[in-house]
Amino acid sequence: MKALADNSAARGLEDDAAVIEIGGERLVLTHDTLVQGVHVREDEDPADIAWKLIAVNLSDLAAKGAQPVGVLVSHMLGDDDDRFAQGLGEILEAYDVPLLGGDTVRADGRRVWGCTAIGKASSITVPDRRGAQAGDAIYVTGVLGRAMLGMEERGSGSTNDLAYRRPQPLLAEGQSLAPLVSAMMDVSDGLLLDSWRMAQASRTCFEIEAVSIPAADPERREECMRWGDDYQLLFTMSDGNPLPVSATRIGTVLSGPPGLLLDGDMLTPEDGLGYRH
Repeated sequence: MKALADNSAARGLEDDAAVIEIGGERLVLTHDTLVQGVHVREDEDPADIAWKLIAVNLSDLAAKGAQPVGVLVSHMLGDDDDRFAQGLGEILEAYDVPLLGGDTVRADGRRVWGCTAIGKASSITVPDRRGAQAGDAIYVTGVLGRAMLGMEERGSGSTNDLAYRRPQPLLAEGQSLAPLVSAMMDVSDGLLLDSWRMAQASRTCFEIEAVSIPAADPERREECMRWGDDYQLLFTMSDGNPLPVSATRIGTVLSGPPGLLLDGDMLTPEDGLGYRH
């Protein structure tokens, strides 16, 4: 598949989105799919599925510093379609994003939902996973592990529960960071795995200290570093530059063979860095 994506807009399939220049504008396009029993629980409320479907795509736009233009949604019909429509309407209204089209289908087996999000770049440079430079500082926004705790607190209405069921894409933060960062992506599959991915894409080594990582439960820091669904922003920028958003420095970019150093130990995806699917 990767060999077929030879257009420069595809960014070598090493990024979260494609970037196309049209009429002096840079359009950002991304697509994500949710599969029942893989990305969402079998008993998940369809309204929460609809919210998450849009949110994960808007989060990819946030990592590119893009302003949403609209979304196209594919929905596999089933029970409680009205609940899916309700959740869809709620997130589209919350982020003022128009629904531009899509498709509905009926089939047997696991239900599948897809979304294509279209955005417009807010800065001349569109952040890329591939831009981290040796000497850069590594930062992450927010607190990691809330979705993990929220899955355990599901239905409680707690902050953690909402972080799991209804993640909040950081669009404003991404737009503020876009002109300043050397590389940026959202944390969807676990901080360690996504840090490894950014290091590989940038052909650099990421050195991270576990104690610096903001964990929702410090006693379960290891799990918080590896759990997905946080949708915080992971980014690198020149050391010493002022931050326009609240974020925590967690490490430094090093030269040398691409990889991830955690407290001095070199890790690989085989070490269970995060969620792989």
